[in-house]
Parts: sequence; C-alpha cells; structure tokens
Amino acid sequence: MRLIHLIFLTFLLPLGCSKDKSESVDFDVSSKPEYGGTITNAMIGEPNNLIAMIAGDSASSAIAGQLFNTLIKFDQNFNFEPDLAESWVISSDHKTITFNLKKGKTWADGAPINCADVLFTWQKVVDPNTRTPYGSDYLLVKKANCINDHQFSATYEKPYAPALETWASLHILPSHILKDEDINDTFFSRNPIGSSYYKLDSWITGQQIKLKSNDKSINGKPLIDEKISRIIPDLSSQFMELVANNIDLMNINPIQYSRVFPARPELNKNINLYKEMGNGYTYLGFNLNKKPFNQPEVRKAISLAINKQEIIDGVLLGLGEEITSPYKPGTFWENNSIKKIEFNPSEAKKILEDLGYKLNERKIYEKNGIPLAFEIITNQNKQREMTAVLIQRRLLDIGIDVSIRVIEWASFVNRFIKTGEFQAVVLGWSLSLDPDQFSIWHSSQQGPGQFNFIGYSNKKVDRLLENGRRELNKIKRKEIYDEFSSILYDEQPIIYLYAGYGLSAIHKRIKGIKKDTPPAGVFHNDHDWYIPQPLRRKEISQ
Repeated sequence: MRLIHLIFLTFLLPLGCSKDKSESVDFDVSSKPEYGGTITNAMIGEPNNLIAMIAGDSASSAIAGQLFNTLIKFDQNFNFEPDLAESWVISSDHKTITFNLKKGKTWADGAPINCADVLFTWQKVVDPNTRTPYGSDYLLVKKANCINDHQFSATYEKPYAPALETWASLHILPSHILKDEDINDTFFSRNPIGSSYYKLDSWITGQQIKLKSNDKSINGKPLIDEKISRIIPDLSSQFMELVANNIDLMNINPIQYSRVFPARPELNKNINLYKEMGNGYTYLGFNLNKKPFNQPEVRKAISLAINKQEIIDGVLLGLGEEITSPYKPGTFWENNSIKKIEFNPSEAKKILEDLGYKLNERKIYEKNGIPLAFEIITNQNKQREMTAVLIQRRLLDIGIDVSIRVIEWASFVNRFIKTGEFQAVVLGWSLSLDPDQFSIWHSSQQGPGQFNFIGYSNKKVDRLLENGRRELNKIKRKEIYDEFSSILYDEQPIIYLYAGYGLSAIHKRIKGIKKDTPPAGVFHNDHDWYIPQPLRRKEISQ
C-alpha cells in the first residue's frame, strides 16, 4: 500500500494569539539535544480516521504516520531501511520476501509486537469487507504466513517490482486489540494504540489533536515531548500567528515566500525558510462518466485553452514547474519524450467547432441546445482556488462557461469525490517514488472510496499497469511507464498543471534540522528535532 493519496497540505497553528515576547531571545544559543518541549501544528482539515488503510486522505495519514510503524521505511535518500523489521531477504526467484522482526518490542500499551500483528494487518487490507483503496497491492501476495513469532513471509505468484515499497507503506496494526473489531467502524480509529514515536493523548473534534511522546517507541523516544495539531482551515490566520511568533512552523505560499519575507526582513530574526521540490502535483480532472468529458477531443480543447505557465507565474510566482506525467520532474521516471501541449485558444475553438459546437448569443459554445458549461469543485486551498479562477477566465475567453465551488475538505471527499457527484475537479496527487500507478488508473479501481474516481478505463493502459508492476528490469519498466504516461497525455483524462516547490517556514527555536535538505525533505528527521530549554515557548511567554 503506497499511500498515494489526495494531496492535503498541513500547517501549524497556535493554541492562541499572544503578544510577541521573543524579540530579545538569542535563538543562536549553542546547545545539545535534550528531551522535552512542545511543537504546535495545525491542519487545514480534520482526519477522517487514524487507520490509514481506511482513511485514504493525507490528514489522517499524517497523524497515523506518527503513531504506527511499517515493516521497512525510507531513509533521507529514499533507500529502504529497517523499521519494525530489522532485516529482510528476497528469494532468488524474486517471489518471496522474508522479514525478520525486531525482538523485544511492544505496543504503547505494553503488549508484545510479533508476526501475528503483521499477518493480521495483511489479512485486513486484502479482506473484501475492508473499505480500502489499497488492497490491490496486497492481493498479489499468494501466500502470507508466520514462520515464527518474529519472521513474516510474503510470497507472490509472480515477481512484483514495487513489493518493498508497499510494505514500506502499510501501517502494522495491533491484532490483540482489533481481532474482534469491524475495522471499518471501530473505536480504535479515534483511540489508537500504536508503536511509533508518539501516542494519542486527546482528540477534540473540530479543534485539536494532541500527541505525547511514546516511551515504548520501537525506534526510541523522540526528543520533542508533545505535538499539538490544531484544525484551522484559514491559512491567512495561520500566517498571522507565525509572524506573531505564536506557532513553530508552517508550509507557506509563494507570495509569502517571495514577497512578504523579503519585504519584512525582521521576520528572518525568528524564522528560517526552506525550499525544495514538492512531492505532489496539481491537475484539472474530469468525471469521465459525464458528458461531454467522455469525449477526448473536448478534453484536449480545454487543455489547449489553459495557459499553464500563466498559472505557474500567477499562482506560484514561478515557484513550480509544468509537468506532463505523474512523475517528479528531473527523476528517472519522467517521460522526457512527451511534447507539451502549448497554449493555443484558436486551435481549441477549431476542435470544438469541428465537433459541432457553435457560439450562442452569450458567446458560449453549445450543441443541440446544450451549452458547454460545467462546474469545477475544489477544497479550501488558496492555490487551488486561484488555479480554478485562472482556468475559468481562459475557458470563458474561448466560449466555455465555468463555475467554481469551494468545499470544506470532509464534505469535498465524502459528498462529492467518493460518490462521483462532480463534473470537474482541481485537486492533486502525490508524486510516487515507484512508477506504479495501478491504484489511480487501472479500470478495476473505480469502486466507492477508490482512487480512480474519475472513471478512467483503457484496456491497453490496464495491461501496461499490470505488466509494469511485474517487470524487474528497470530499463524495461521505464519503457512501459513511458508508454503509459504518453497514452494519458494523449487522452487527457486529467490536465496536468504544475508541480510546486515545497516552501516551509520554521521557527529558529527548533534545532536539529538538517542544514542541507535531503531528497526526502526537510521534515524527514523531525523525530530528531529538539528545542533547548531556554527557547521553549512556555519559558518565552512567562
């Protein structure tokens, strides 16, 4: 289960506004790592469920990822390293992986962690009664069993190239708590017991989630003792709190990065800025089950009418890149042979007119008396809202009438995305480390709560996705996914818009941040961050 999920930016927020009392503090004080302190963080929306395989959204995964472990994980350079498993062995035929679990480790409640927990988790993710979009990866396991209490074996019918990545994404759950529970509807989703750096202390609906350090963490106790995530959808308020030194960090937008901070150099006294290639992209997606989006020609016309560079310049202030595939720009899996669709409104109009569309008295294209009009929905995210507005303007220029609706995240997902009750959407996907895109694009993944919610179906793409996940030769896999991404770009079931840079502002009181941002990002080692005693917020506010 790779957590390919709807991109959902998290931000940090304070417990409340207070007068800035940090101006006289020396944030460059030398110190050694020490335990204690609180980091206050905020989320734009509330998690649905702290069982990640059920939730499917990044807010839930962000919290759950601090509570649970996987068998293996990625290091700062995206290489695999131990997590619950101390080592692993792949058979000579590449069909069987044997994980050797760490011994003497326990859940936060003191119960031992053993192979039964891993087997139980696998059984749940492949159970047809479990409402999860991630099951397809694990259904490829022909046989899973416990060799002993600390050895778990997974055997595939055929070699499966992304196998290790899937096990680096599956949160292992405690069987001794959940064995008699309905995983789709259990108290555990709001009161979890995990094994990682933190444990849940409290969750006040609509307000905040508080995590406390876990003394029984399998990888050792984190240096920061407490993390508080406040649920605040207003990003401008978050920035005001950052400037007032009431919060510790946040993901900032391009305007704040490029204009606000340079114009206010005093902010740099307390705050460091970080810039890195983001791990997600933004797109305009269509409900392919609704007319006229079932016609590739209409989708191509819309793509030609959108000025993507204008969006990058206007929304991101140039802090992003146009993309042509679901792969991170500059990486091995990017298809460099794809020629970008250039902004060409005249050609867009010609395509529509060739399809029989004619301009009415309102200068809107219509066919058989039906205007070419649709609604774009998006969540409460300013960049996406601004993106939708620029799309709306350019499409109106050629005679397409677009309305925009901005929806709170939980309603957005549950009332519209999961039900398919939408026409078009401005949204995002994460940029996966492995090229496998089965969960998003295979025609079998269109059920309720699954990721192919736009209804895309192409038999050739299905075959490519099936073959690609079984091809172990990297060069041959590259050829498969190049063809796959070329088909997507030709058919335009979604219009790739941009991949933005990740922009972070972090208070200087937080130490232990790597000086040179690693490929895995500035937050990769946040369990090693610490706050020296004199710089802790409680001491500052006294």
